[in-house]
Amino acid sequence: MSHTRPYRIFNAAHARSEDVTPHLRRITFSGPDIAEMATWAPDQRIKIFFPTDDGRIPDMPDREDWYSIYKSVPVAERVPMRTYTIRNLRADQAEVDVEFVLHGENGPASRWATHAKPGDKVQISAPNRRAEKIGGGFEWKPPADPRHVLLMADETAIPALAGILEELAARPNPPPCEVFAEVADRADALPLPNWPGLNIHWLIRHEEGDPRPGDLLVAAVERAKLPAANAEQAGTELEAIDIDTTVPWELAKATEGAFYAWIAGESEAIMSIRRTLIKERGIDRSLLNLMGYWRFGKVYE
Repeated sequence: MSHTRPYRIFNAAHARSEDVTPHLRRITFSGPDIAEMATWAPDQRIKIFFPTDDGRIPDMPDREDWYSIYKSVPVAERVPMRTYTIRNLRADQAEVDVEFVLHGENGPASRWATHAKPGDKVQISAPNRRAEKIGGGFEWKPPADPRHVLLMADETAIPALAGILEELAARPNPPPCEVFAEVADRADALPLPNWPGLNIHWLIRHEEGDPRPGDLLVAAVERAKLPAANAEQAGTELEAIDIDTTVPWELAKATEGAFYAWIAGESEAIMSIRRTLIKERGIDRSLLNLMGYWRFGKVYE
């Protein structure tokens, strides 16, 4: 087993929890393994393996081919696995915080987070502090000096959004930034960093007739501050994506530029925003991160 590969499997246990908002619970995981965990960006993704409904504890081997091993197990026999974001890592204390959207008993992760108590065990696939090189699992890679940043997120991406804003706020001269954040209730609008040039718009579904998740983000992109429409690039034919089987994931590649966007949320909403920005407005897709964090009515691992 190589201890220098980018990712490894960590054993962890529920240490404590805190309700950040009525629908967002921060769970702190602890365990000796976490002293060797790393994070490379504020939107660092990890995989968490949960116990099965009958209480079977995950027992994934700490091997490079863990995913192949996981997929080789019949679906009905696998432990549940879901993708989350590292909110805070305190490796010196062997602790990591992960924030869970609570949406009742209709999913293994929400169900576990609702009922978990100190000592309950999970496993986590996350970056390895001893890695010889940085791996992936994050998309926040802005140009060195953007003159305008657009951030759009629903509740599943709020932990990453908060981390991005904290990183920007720590800069000597944070760039102008426009934020659209969609949540269910006004009480879910958590405190975020602030600086001159930051404009945060909370989109509250319960105040707008409870539309389908993502609809308010789709409408908001029409009033976002965007680069001037590019008639030459507008009309670009976009690749078809079956979002029931494939996660929409369009990644920025620009190392410089005045505009940069990081947009994450429900996949159908992301596809609509993608059409607006690229096909209708002709915005250079190398400036855009467009990420389907989840699919309404479906399961992404």
